[in-house]
Amino acid sequence: MIKEISQQAETRMKKSVEALQTELAKLRTGRAHTSLLEHIKVEYYGSLMPLNQVANVAVLDARTLSVQPWEKNMVTVVEKAILESDLGLNPATSGMLIRIPLPALTEERRRELTKVLRNEGEKAKVAIRNIRRDSNNELKELLKEKAVTEDDERKSQEAIQKLTDKFIAEVETVLAQKEADLMTL
Repeated sequence: MIKEISQQAETRMKKSVEALQTELAKLRTGRAHTSLLEHIKVEYYGSLMPLNQVANVAVLDARTLSVQPWEKNMVTVVEKAILESDLGLNPATSGMLIRIPLPALTEERRRELTKVLRNEGEKAKVAIRNIRRDSNNELKELLKEKAVTEDDERKSQEAIQKLTDKFIAEVETVLAQKEADLMTL
């Protein structure tokens, strides 16, 4: 029972780190890549759909993305969704093709992105700590039910704390790598 709680905590903590990495992939570091637009949702016949399911997203060159909606009536909807996203991009439409030039990252923009980066990192750390709290609560419930001894419960809490420390250190490493990536010209 204790082993299951520990394994479950470790699995959930790994998923938190993976979610952080996915989130950080959206932050641009100067080069155009299609994953920048993955999180953008577009209203498509009354439901929200990911952009890549209503349009073809491609890289034209190192600083330009292109989005080509599959339906003509979706061009303005897609353009509006890109404008309203948190990426600060200004799409230019010509017929059915939407070009998205990526401005060069200024020092000020790099600092803003660093703040966003740290905020995402803090969210991941909070998620990991919440997993620790949930696991410890499960252990306390087992202790109340007399399913485990106090010593076993204490050892398990220490093991879960070590897991928490390990994954928070992993989050710090991921953040440091992305920040170094952001700050290099």
